[in-house]
Amino acid sequence: MSILNRHGTIERNITLLAVLTLIVVSIGGLVQIAPLFWIENTIEKVNGVRPYTPLELVGRNIYIREGCYNCHSQMIRPFRDEAERFGHYSLAAESMYDHPFQWGSKRTGPDLARVGGRYSDEWHVTHLTDPRAVVPESIMPGYAFLARKELTPGDIAAHLKANRAVGVPYSDEMISKAAADFRTQADPDADPTDLQRRYPKAQARDFDGDPAKLTEMDALIAYLQMLGTLVDFNSYVPEDNRR
Repeated sequence: MSILNRHGTIERNITLLAVLTLIVVSIGGLVQIAPLFWIENTIEKVNGVRPYTPLELVGRNIYIREGCYNCHSQMIRPFRDEAERFGHYSLAAESMYDHPFQWGSKRTGPDLARVGGRYSDEWHVTHLTDPRAVVPESIMPGYAFLARKELTPGDIAAHLKANRAVGVPYSDEMISKAAADFRTQADPDADPTDLQRRYPKAQARDFDGDPAKLTEMDALIAYLQMLGTLVDFNSYVPEDNRR
């Protein structure tokens, strides 16, 4: 009863309650925040994660421009139902070079974190052109105009420099060869060896079905086909399980 009586005293004294609440919250905050000052990075390093190629980066910009993130998340939560439907749960490292990240919390359409390689390029072209041709119940608008809008490298090197300024590890070589890499990735007749040395697992081919021109459709599909393909989850072991 003595403990309950003391608790009653605290509840009746607003000043004492405020002071004790402040102390408890301060201690809890310090326990959570203080360790962050002694670690270099809160994101676990994962083999395979790399910066976007110039073409993938442009495709990502188109994805954001068209508002795809409003209906599609890129964050698979660590729950069985999510993993069975979409694949391995998302890792923070997979979004470490995203500015801004595309996690999202609303899914009008399916999560796209592991969409890379799940469908063919032809499927993506058809889906983006006429969504209901492959998914009858889809309410997604069509993006046929992407196949008509041709792309040039433009200021892609400056774009890579801007990303480097916020922490993306683009090297001087990546920046100097950005325009060439941009064209090479969508050219079925080009040798992608040099591109893939700078960007491991970069997929190089004609993405939109029209090798005669490089379009926004090429860039967007290159981006979608990369999502979720960089990390080998057959060999991935969480950091906590390595100890």
